[in-house]
Amino acid sequence: MADLQLFNTLSRKKEVFEPLQAKKVGMYVCGVTVYDQCHVGHARVMIVFDTIFRWLQTSGYDVSYVRNFTDVDDKIIQRAKLAGIAIDELTQSMIDAFHQDMDALGCLRPTLEPRATTHMPEMIEMIQALIEKGFAYVCDSGDVLYAVRAFKDYGQLSGKNIDDLESGSRVDVDHHKRDPLDFVLWKQAKADEPSWDSPWGKGRPGWHIECSAMSCKHLGTTFDIHGGGMDLKFPHHENEIAQARAANDGGFAKYWLHNGFVNINAEKMSKSLGNFFTIKEVLERYDPEVLRMFILSTHYRSPLDYSDAALDEAKKGLDRLYETKRKLGEVEAGLLPQRFVDAMNDDFNTAEGMAILFEKCRSLNKSEDKKAAGEFYAMLNFFALLKHDADDWFQGDSEDGSNIDVLVQARDDAKKSRDYAQADAIRDQLLAQGIVLEDTPEGTRWKKA
Repeated sequence: MADLQLFNTLSRKKEVFEPLQAKKVGMYVCGVTVYDQCHVGHARVMIVFDTIFRWLQTSGYDVSYVRNFTDVDDKIIQRAKLAGIAIDELTQSMIDAFHQDMDALGCLRPTLEPRATTHMPEMIEMIQALIEKGFAYVCDSGDVLYAVRAFKDYGQLSGKNIDDLESGSRVDVDHHKRDPLDFVLWKQAKADEPSWDSPWGKGRPGWHIECSAMSCKHLGTTFDIHGGGMDLKFPHHENEIAQARAANDGGFAKYWLHNGFVNINAEKMSKSLGNFFTIKEVLERYDPEVLRMFILSTHYRSPLDYSDAALDEAKKGLDRLYETKRKLGEVEAGLLPQRFVDAMNDDFNTAEGMAILFEKCRSLNKSEDKKAAGEFYAMLNFFALLKHDADDWFQGDSEDGSNIDVLVQARDDAKKSRDYAQADAIRDQLLAQGIVLEDTPEGTRWKKA
């Protein structure tokens, strides 16, 4: 896999991927804050990095994939109070819902899924190191803050000039700060909120320290890949770098990967803007494979414009693939075509990979070839698509498949009895309902027009 190139946000260019250890990769991806159902923006992050995970494995790497859960946070506390339930009851229910969504979307489980609440010792240890090295201080309020200007490389990931920066959107306003850019590492406990013992009194961690501590705990102070959505580049990932490098005297992630936004009407999909669709809502109307196809059909770094029309197009594309699957029947997957391998090695270009898949689909519809069929199935398996039986896929389009099957059988019986007028009448009746019949050597098949 020496020819894999990926776009490193840190260097702002494509680089040849050279892991720290031969045939081993450590990858950390920022997970979700578990206070609510996940939306399509979250689906994109998870499907993108699931695909990267799969490609690294396909290429022969032993991958340690770590993706966290933030299970203590202001929003979690507020949502639990509003619902009148315990915080851990809320977070566990949201983690269960997250897993249900991800399993439906065909995402593999990561190697580890650490939770913030089980890593307090690691966070406290890192904060203590930052204080001792002059990168953090205890302010008059008792909170511990990171001294941003003490870290000379701050802004390197995002390309921002420190003198032009304002406090990040998730940093609490604190009049005791030495500098407006300084952010919270440890918050003093408040009444009726969860807290943990620390050298600075009872409290809980700030958001940014969680990922620095968990990634270093499970992957070491220097590891290969850190990823997440573009919205995390600043301030979250910038702050992660500042914390981890200062505490550990350098190191941290070698390559930084960020997927593009999901947009609705040219605006980023987000809960704060209220313009989001939950994964659960989308999957009530579309098969999970449709959403997976939609996301993988665009390069992961490009913006993705969400609409019903776009999902409908993805559904039509899947229909074409399922038509070919139905024609081919059971075929053993072969090797991935070299062009597909080259596309994936070019910064995980799933859009080009999809184009190659559909080229193969078109060629197989013209003439069957065992090698081409094997390549077709190999690409489908990699993308985790076409897991349904082909006949079930098309019949699932109908709300009343059993009634259609009865009419199809009646037409077949009419043809056997040479009552062609009746057979034609049934065909026309079904066509008026939007059902197209296909006569094949294996019998009559139907699908929605």
